[in-house]
Amino acid sequence: MHPSIPTGTVSALTYFSLGLTESWIREATTTLVLPEVPDPQEERLALWPGMGTSSGDLIQALAVSFRDPAASCGASVGQWCTWASTLQGTQLGGEQVRASPGDHQTMSYVYNDGTGLSGHYDQSVAIKGNIVSTLSTSSGEAQGWGTAVECQEDACTGTVASHQYIDTVITLNAADSTFAGTLAINEATSTGLTTSDDKVFTVSTIDIQSHTFNL
Repeated sequence: MHPSIPTGTVSALTYFSLGLTESWIREATTTLVLPEVPDPQEERLALWPGMGTSSGDLIQALAVSFRDPAASCGASVGQWCTWASTLQGTQLGGEQVRASPGDHQTMSYVYNDGTGLSGHYDQSVAIKGNIVSTLSTSSGEAQGWGTAVECQEDACTGTVASHQYIDTVITLNAADSTFAGTLAINEATSTGLTTSDDKVFTVSTIDIQSHTFNL
């Protein structure tokens, strides 16, 4: 299940996608190695790994290239803005922070069934191991996971550089022997999806190819 795209955006046909699962996703973690921003930086180009949920939400920690990154997150030209985010009718988000090409951005989504937060996904974004943005939302149960590249407005004529996700781990609530067979991949390669129990799935490396929007 390739995650849905918010209204007014265009998604490139470059992705690694899993779902629907017959169970649901309890936890998903991946690390995006940030590429160079588009040159010039236009409004707006986003990279994200997302999870579509049973309530129609889209959990999607973001790395976004803005025309004016200083106004968006205090970043310099050539940097990304990144934050924890969920599309829930409106876009909800944690603190926006700057990040540089080459930084390792780890995005973690964990279902929290503890007292007082039952049914929430706790989301965190870490840069070089330091958590910089968090968000918790009541979002139902995640049914699929996938990477995305999207453009909005003037960025839909730009090029996004090839980039890489590493150390991806997706943990289901219960074993699902059909989940691996839902893999869809386009303009991307990977080291392969592995599991020993049909519950915890790992991918060492996902390589997303460069893509030029011409809209």
